[in-house]
Amino acid sequence: MQTAYANLNAIEHHVLDADVVVGAVLVPGAAAPRLASRQLVGGMRKGSVVVDVAIDQGGCFETSRPTTHAQPTYVEEGVVHYCVTNMPGAVARTSAFALNNATLPFVLALADKGWVRAATEDPHLRAGLNVHRGQVTHAAVARDRGFQYVEPEVVLTKEQGS
Repeated sequence: MQTAYANLNAIEHHVLDADVVVGAVLVPGAAAPRLASRQLVGGMRKGSVVVDVAIDQGGCFETSRPTTHAQPTYVEEGVVHYCVTNMPGAVARTSAFALNNATLPFVLALADKGWVRAATEDPHLRAGLNVHRGQVTHAAVARDRGFQYVEPEVVLTKEQGS
């Protein structure tokens, strides 16, 4: 297995030689960028495979379209595409344990401190605040939706003063 940082040169170089390409890109609050064009996918060897983990955010291959666990693949440009939305659903019990392990510390902090103090003290919780009382506190969401952006610290400071 070989991994590479996703810049244009690396993508073009590695994708054309790969048997399997896993596209796993996430821009929180925004659509996934299209990292591989139809032309690039079409240049791959016939029978190669792309797995688009970013499909829930629109996909990172221009040729990607959502599929299901019941019909997980299709062929486009001679390349097999696996673009199942909610991929963790295939291993529900395991993914539930993983999600619980990842979120439990945040749930405990919220329960012990209240949401304002917990978000003020923890940059990860603060980064998860998207909207508060009609104010958009996530820059990418505000930009993509055409709303005014308000820094989370501003709404948290106001909330602490209430």
